[in-house]
Amino acid sequence: MAQDFLVELGTEELPPKALSTLMQAFADGIEQSLKDAELAYGEIKAFASPRRLAVAVSDLAEQQQDKQIEKHGPAVAAAFDKDGKPSKAAEGFARGNGVTVDQLARVQTDKGERLAFISEQKGESTEKLLGDIVSKALAQLPIPKRMRWGARKEEFVRPVHWLLMLFGNKVVDAEVLGLKADNTTRGHRFHYNRELTVASASDYVQQLREPGFVVADFAERREIIREQVQAEANNVNGEAVIDDALLDEVTALVEWPVALTGRFEKRFLEVPAEALISSMKEHQKYFHVVDEDGQLMPFFVTVANIESTDAKQVLEGNERVIRPRLSDAAFFFETDKKTSLEARREKLKSIVFQQKLGTVFDKTERLAKLAAAIAEKIGGDSALAQRAAQLCKSDLVTEMVFEFADMQGIAGYYYAENDGEPLDVAKAMYEQYMPKFAGDELPQTGTGTIVALADRIDTLVGIFGIGQPPSGSRDPFALRRASLGVLRLLVEKNIDLDLRELLTLARDGYPRTALAEHDNVVEQTLAYMLERFRARYEDAGIKAEVFLAVSARKLSRPLDIDNRVKAVHSFSQLPEAEALAAANKRVSNILTKLEGPAPTQVEQALLQEDAEKALYLALKDAQDAVAPLYAEARFEEGLAGLSGLRETVDNFFDGVMVMADDEQLRNNRLALLAQLRGLFLEVADISQLAPAK
Repeated sequence: MAQDFLVELGTEELPPKALSTLMQAFADGIEQSLKDAELAYGEIKAFASPRRLAVAVSDLAEQQQDKQIEKHGPAVAAAFDKDGKPSKAAEGFARGNGVTVDQLARVQTDKGERLAFISEQKGESTEKLLGDIVSKALAQLPIPKRMRWGARKEEFVRPVHWLLMLFGNKVVDAEVLGLKADNTTRGHRFHYNRELTVASASDYVQQLREPGFVVADFAERREIIREQVQAEANNVNGEAVIDDALLDEVTALVEWPVALTGRFEKRFLEVPAEALISSMKEHQKYFHVVDEDGQLMPFFVTVANIESTDAKQVLEGNERVIRPRLSDAAFFFETDKKTSLEARREKLKSIVFQQKLGTVFDKTERLAKLAAAIAEKIGGDSALAQRAAQLCKSDLVTEMVFEFADMQGIAGYYYAENDGEPLDVAKAMYEQYMPKFAGDELPQTGTGTIVALADRIDTLVGIFGIGQPPSGSRDPFALRRASLGVLRLLVEKNIDLDLRELLTLARDGYPRTALAEHDNVVEQTLAYMLERFRARYEDAGIKAEVFLAVSARKLSRPLDIDNRVKAVHSFSQLPEAEALAAANKRVSNILTKLEGPAPTQVEQALLQEDAEKALYLALKDAQDAVAPLYAEARFEEGLAGLSGLRETVDNFFDGVMVMADDEQLRNNRLALLAQLRGLFLEVADISQLAPAK
């Protein structure tokens, strides 16, 4: 038999940004405990609102299955003497299990025949297990800091007020977090502020909705909010911009969502839209509205947690709250524009970038030199790159960024524009931070790209140089993200620069005494960054062996590495790849065992066997075919052309004795193999693709 199970924990308002995570973790914890207890169950559904976490389990078995317990004792050979009498070991094992030796069974194991005690363990009642299952799931929730309330010893993320636990239509006899389980929940704090008796798990959602005024299903409530917000925006001929993170947070703040449209004065639209949006999103949890051209409109959509009889009053309250915040943003903007970014640089001398690496001003000085050098290497505008680098951190000391941290870079753009700086310099103010995360867009301007590269490379070299590389989960300067950003910029923007050279330029921008690891920092940082490259390819579904084949070449130009990795990956998909990789591995093993360098010159007159003559001619043709392809870095085409060597190479190894007694003959054949390997090594060491034996 099976019954539906429902548990709901009622609390004070839960942390909105963590609610979705807590909900899923609660369900996962219960599911894992059910598996551990070997209880059969059907579907598991999680629910959450600001004041509750709940999990429903359908078709949960009423009892564990009975199971046979088998305990192994001593080997039969050691359990009896030559007369068949039990040994002390056998008697002790039997006594420990409360039986006699003749009641023990004999079982075959991977260690031979042994005595065994076999017993039947009765399955426990599910109802008796549920209290511990729920307690364990709650104890394992990802809560960084738990709290106590009143004089109670129990701890949770917020004070708890009620516990509902039903198995079928029966209340579970259990106590969790100091609360005795019951069959009551609570409705909406304002619309239905009273107890609500739940008859069974299947009635839970509907009874909370009506009469309780609570939409318990997080996903359903989220979709209701999305639809309501968009409908409200449509009413003012606009479109709501619905950020997923904000939508999740608002969903976690309300139990009975009601979307309403408010407005603000048009004069505020003269302030950078990003500042207005930041104020509305971060402080008030409003959704902003844009027109068909994507321009901000003087409207916002708020989601109330109450169905008011006087919605106008609710809106007026929200408008009163947002007005001073937007006024502040307007004031900061006008005030900041009175001082240029150039003039603000002086204040950067009082902001420490890193104690051993100097101030933010020092960093901009280094960036200016590094950006100019990078620009020269790629044919960019050195003057623009240098100017952008000098100004790129000046907005850190503006009132706007002090009040709205996420305006960093964006504020710089508007102020640079106001100062009359070139457009590329202004755009570089925010493009320097691109990409901010995996999949984020890249800078559009060359100047922004250069500053973005210089900023990350300077930080990487500096932090590695003082001996503080990332360790485990600790990465305070986000060096992993910086590394991936540099690699993406170089590869996706098609910039063919040598990473080792860039790191060296950055190192030389620091005073030698500032970097304890001055002599080693370039190679240490390079190795770290290339390892991030490897992880990037693995995330893209490219096997580690492919990257290892390329990294064996000890290259340091990311664009070149990327080209080769893609070529080797494509080659590895060919039917001939496995055999040619194995052949290269065999050649590598042979050549590695030589005491000196491998011979490289093949004398055609010394070729004896048809198979080695065929390989010689095939290699000459292949060399002529791939040389122009390699010269143009068309590695994928080159390797594809070499795949045609498979049969000739197989025939060579089948019919030719490489390590012949005759030294001249042996060296000639070794030279032939060295040429074969060299053709592939021009791209990568494809012997790395061969499976380990």
